[in-house]
Formats: sequence, structure tokens, C-alpha cells
Amino acid sequence: MRITFVFVFLFGVYLCFGQNQSESQFSSFDINYFSGNIALHNDDILHLIQGHPEGVILSWNTKTFGKQAWEQRYNYPDYGLSFSYQNLKYDVLGQNYAIYGHYNFYFFNRNLMLRIGQGLALTTNPYDKNTNFKNNAFGTRLMSSTYFMANYIKERVFSQFGFQFGLSLIHYSNANVKAPNTSINSLTINAGVIYNLNDSYPYYQYDLTDDVRYQESIKYNIVFRSGVNESDVIGSGQFPFYILSTYLDKRVSRKSAVHIGFDAFFSNFLKELIYYQSVAFPDYNINPETDYKRLGLFVGHELFINKLSIVTQLGYYLYYPYDFEGRTYQRIGVKRYFGSKWFVAITLKSHVAKAEAVEFGIGIRL
Repeated sequence: MRITFVFVFLFGVYLCFGQNQSESQFSSFDINYFSGNIALHNDDILHLIQGHPEGVILSWNTKTFGKQAWEQRYNYPDYGLSFSYQNLKYDVLGQNYAIYGHYNFYFFNRNLMLRIGQGLALTTNPYDKNTNFKNNAFGTRLMSSTYFMANYIKERVFSQFGFQFGLSLIHYSNANVKAPNTSINSLTINAGVIYNLNDSYPYYQYDLTDDVRYQESIKYNIVFRSGVNESDVIGSGQFPFYILSTYLDKRVSRKSAVHIGFDAFFSNFLKELIYYQSVAFPDYNINPETDYKRLGLFVGHELFINKLSIVTQLGYYLYYPYDFEGRTYQRIGVKRYFGSKWFVAITLKSHVAKAEAVEFGIGIRL
């Protein structure tokens, strides 16, 4: 399991920094202090909300100025690394340390910065059935973490120094790799200082000539996904799952494509859960031979950023013999293309706010 999370993090950093290394000499550092509240997204974590979490986020940013077309399309974003420390203000939850790969996107004459970061977190006090049974938020010491930041920003106020302030959302979860996994979301206010490593920056280039009415023919995709997960029954064990997906995509612009297709799910944790409930809860009248397989129909969207893309999909189970978390599901994640056909992907499958699995996939686009 620890190797899985290390791979998630390293892959995410590779996706961020595999975009363009030629402009790395133009960089900045920033540090943000944050404080706020743990969001009550589930009544099961009410006992864990004991104070106002606080911490710091230290970030390094590489600037882009339009040398590649994707930089121009996205208004010259930054990419970089972030390190965070968070005190969750309750001994049961402990303290969290995290490292992320991130993108900064700019709006309103570059006065509004939206940051998206994805990485790996370490918690100092995870669930333990003997010594820390109250911590039903973090079932593992190593977790995935995501953060979003929306800041008003002024990069150069005094010499090479600037400032920023705004709002952040910080999420920690192991995505049901192991129970328990109720997760924690922190809603915070942040403020910080920016230091630009360069006295000045070059002009932004804009010379796009190939974006007008760009389209592609319909493409056929095949994806195989796998991983391990566990049901919400603590100690029930981790089991592998396998997913075969086939779908059509239509590229409608340089940035976007739409999807429609099918998923076939083979989730072995469901096989164990069905048997467990048939024995432990006879009043449920569950047949232990109930099929654990599922078939889903989904629609989706893909946002292309150079060789990286962000995938969002919404699905509905057509074949659903066992009732588990409802008939609709969502998938969100990233893909990295190698050439024009092959890609790898890391995605999170969930049912509304309830995560089911982190999926590692490999696919081909024909």
C-alpha cells in the first residue's frame, strides 16, 4: 500500500514537471500561512472537530511565457512543487505533512490565481484499533492529498517581493485503500508573501494560428484499470479490483473532448462484503451467491493540457445485482499521453462524496 501511494505522488509530480523544462530559469517562491475549520461532510467525524486547524504551505513556481502553444491557451500558467504542514488541533488526528505537484492558473489581468495541487501526505497519528480507535478519518499513515487555492495576487509590490491572500481547501484521504477512511476537508483563509527570483521577466508570446475550429474524428478508447481497496468493514481485508472500459471520444477543440462508453467492474472486495453481510446480518436476506460484478454506462469530458489531460466522468450502473452506495458513480483524474495513442492514468472513482477506489490504468486511443 505504501508503494502505491509513493507511485501516485511520483507520477503526479512527473505529470506536472514533464511539460516544459526550458523555462525553469524564471521562478518564484511563496509561503502562505492558513487557518480555518474542518468541514462537517460526514456526521461520523463530528467527534474529531475540536479546534481550528492551521499550518503553512511553501511553494516553488516555474513561470511560462508562451514558448509552447499550450502555455498560451491557458494564459501562461505556472507549475511547481508545494510542501505543507498542518496541525489539525486534536491529538487523535495528529499533524499532517504533505508534498504536491501543482499548477497555478491566472485570471483578471493575472490578479486572480487558482492553484490545483495533488500529492502525498503523511499523518503522525493514524487509526489503530488499540491505541487510536477514535481516528476513523485516516486508516493509513500515508495518504493522497489534494488542495485548491484561490488567491488575490500582486507579484511585485516592493522590488522582487509581492503578496497574496485568499481561500484554500485541503483534502486528505486514502481513497478506501484501507478502512477506516472518512477523510478530512479543511476550509481555510490564507495569506502569504511571494519572492521572485528574477529582476524581470520576458514578454508573453502570443502567436496561435492553429486553434480556429479545430476538430478530430471520433476515436475509440480501451482502458484497463486496477488497484486494491477494502470495504468499510474494518479488518475485512484488501482485495484487488479490475475494470475494463471502452468508450468513444470526440475532440471538439484543442482543449476539450467528450466521452461516452461502458465500464465493466470486477471488485473482489464486494464479493467478500456480500458473503460477510449474508452471514453477519441474516435479517438483510442477502444471498451469498449474489453477483459482485457491475456494468456501467458513462459520459464524460477531457481537458487537454499539453501531454496531460484531466478527465471527469459520470456513470450509471446498468447491471447492479448488489446495492452498494447507489447506482450513480463519478470518476476524476489525470491522463498522460505517450505519443498519439498510448496513455496511462490515475483516477478516483467515487459515489458522490464516498470514495471507492484509486484506479491505475493503461489505455490506447485508436
